[in-house]
Formats: sequence, structure tokens, C-alpha cells
Amino acid sequence: MDLGIAGRVAVVAAGSRGLGLATARALAADGVDLVVAARGEASLAEAAAQLRAEGAAVVTEVADMADPATPDRLVALAGERFGRLDIVVANAGGPPPGRALDVTDGDLAGAFEANFLASVRLVRAAAPVLRAGGWGRMCCITSYSVVQPVPTLALSNTARTALWAWAKTAAQDLAREGSGITLNLACPGPHATDRMRELGGAGVMGDPSDFGKVVAFLCSQPAAFVNGAAVVVDGGATLAL
Repeated sequence: MDLGIAGRVAVVAAGSRGLGLATARALAADGVDLVVAARGEASLAEAAAQLRAEGAAVVTEVADMADPATPDRLVALAGERFGRLDIVVANAGGPPPGRALDVTDGDLAGAFEANFLASVRLVRAAAPVLRAGGWGRMCCITSYSVVQPVPTLALSNTARTALWAWAKTAAQDLAREGSGITLNLACPGPHATDRMRELGGAGVMGDPSDFGKVVAFLCSQPAAFVNGAAVVVDGGATLAL
């Protein structure tokens, strides 16, 4: 399928490893130029080298997505280096595990900063640029916990579900504007990533490269009428209807 996004420019947050890197690779395979951000300088350089070896045009930025100044900086960088911005993938590493009654106020504040506010800020920063271009795709990578909470991931369950509620509302606003911009969520279940290994994941897991292709589709031209959706990619792990 021709995704119709060759020549577009994307910002991919937390794109040096795992599902973020898989998404960057999938977008690049369809001809998208990339601004890739991550906190780790070494892992970011390694990811950029891999993407360039596969033929991608990549600009990197060492950045903490929890820093309120980061989204504006990434949007500006896309304009400076590529002259445009069309696609935004908001992503951040998951918060530590914990039971709901055990997490502290500080734990909750940290999770909301990284897994709610960081994505909201990036969407808000990019929206005026996408409106000016008359076309845009924004996708937030969250978790299957937005449709079925995971007992040991109280922080993720809470912050990511808040993001789902916000994004659903914002997507309606974009649709009413007739802006040509969509906003969706991609909600992975267990995939073979470092994050899942740290959480002690076992059993059948998804291939990160397959997940990246799902995000690339949500950011494509044929997905123009997919808006405000939470696309769960979990191999059937959740039972929620």
C-alpha cells in the first residue's frame, strides 16, 4: 500500500529505542524525513546511524520530553532543517511499576509530567504549523492499559488514560475545524523491547517493527478518516470491548 507520505517530515519523540525507533524506521521506509529526539546521547547516535544506513534523512536532538521547552524546540528544528512539519509521534518511556495504593503524590506527578503533559505539549506546539500546511497526522504512543488497566502499572494506567481522554477531545476539535489534521493513539501491548524485559515480560510478544508500521499507517494519507481512535495492538491480550 502506498501510504502517500513520501517527502513528509516527522518529529518522533523518544525515538532512539524500542517502539519509538521502530516507528521512525517505518516512517523512513515510506520516504518520511525525520527529527528524532531522545534523552540518551549514545543511543540516539546509534539509532541515527542505523536509520541513515537504511537511507533515511535524519536530524537528532538530545532532549528530555518532560522539559516544557522541548516541544517548541523540536517543532522549530523540523522547520529549520527540512522547511516543514507534517507528522508528530508523541512518545515517552513508561513510568515504573507500582500498585495503586502504594504510589505517592510525587510518583503521580512524575508520571503525569512524562506520560501526559509531554505529549499534550508536543501536540499543542505542532498544531499551528500543521494547520498552516492544511494537513497533519499526530499519533500518541500509549499503552493497552488505556482500555484495560494492568494491576501492577498504576502510574501508566492513570497518566495514559488521562492522555486518551484529552486526545479524544482534541481530535473532535480538529475535526470540527476541518483542518486536515488527525490525532490518534497507538496502544501497544507486550512487545519485545527493553522496557518489557525490565518489567519481566514473558510469553508471546509482538514484533516492534510491526507496531511501527501500524503507527505509520495512522500517519498516512489513507488514514484521513481515522481520527480520535485508540488502536490497540496487543495480540488479543485485552478483553475490553
